[in-house]
Amino acid sequence: MTYVSPVCVVTGGSQGIGLAVCEKMSANGYRVFNLDLEDFARPVENGQWVKCDVAQVGEVKQCIETIIAQASRIDALVSNAGIHFSGTIEQTSEAEFDRVFAINVKGAYAAIQSVLPVMKSQHSGAIVVMGSDQSLIGKPGSFAYNLSKAALASMVKTTALDYAEYNIRANAVCPGTIETPLFHNAINRYVEKSGAKKADVVADEAAQQPLGRLGQPEEVAELVLFLAGDKATFITGSLQVIDGGYTAR
Repeated sequence: MTYVSPVCVVTGGSQGIGLAVCEKMSANGYRVFNLDLEDFARPVENGQWVKCDVAQVGEVKQCIETIIAQASRIDALVSNAGIHFSGTIEQTSEAEFDRVFAINVKGAYAAIQSVLPVMKSQHSGAIVVMGSDQSLIGKPGSFAYNLSKAALASMVKTTALDYAEYNIRANAVCPGTIETPLFHNAINRYVEKSGAKKADVVADEAAQQPLGRLGQPEEVAELVLFLAGDKATFITGSLQVIDGGYTAR
């Protein structure tokens, strides 16, 4: 019998958690397609970059149709693409609000909607959405980002219920403070505004976690791999927290 590699589509897989996910899935036998505006930050074996603006629904649909034509199936979708924005509701302009939701929420909507027909025809599929600890809790100065991650939690739950009859599972991974380029960019912006020392800010962030350190992208990727695979076949509609204990308090 000829072995056919399972196929995984990742959005925003060129750096940070997304890149770690691409590497982890590839190392475990998946053929990986990465939808992102930029190529992989480093080469990924069995990984293929597909240039795509995930905020454009039509572009996402076209890219995924091309992947299906090439690979004939999609076994897992990891909707990871996202951006961060700091600010209260008063400090968030309409343009900034729209940008956060276009990438974080509409991007996930577009990717999930596009893979469902082939997953339904296969009568199988795993969808993993990259939420946040802010899918469960509120944080100050994080109005638009917090709202977008709460919306993703809802998207996962409704998708899980609507497509369970097709053996399609949908779950969210909810990371806390993970040391990624997104994290460092946010810290850099804060340092520029506040004049604080970056090393002190990073140390303070680590100290806020009950485990006393920042999470690493590879740790999140391990959870994604589990949820996408055959060992998690009775898990759907869940919000899986990976935050060093932050939301347990």
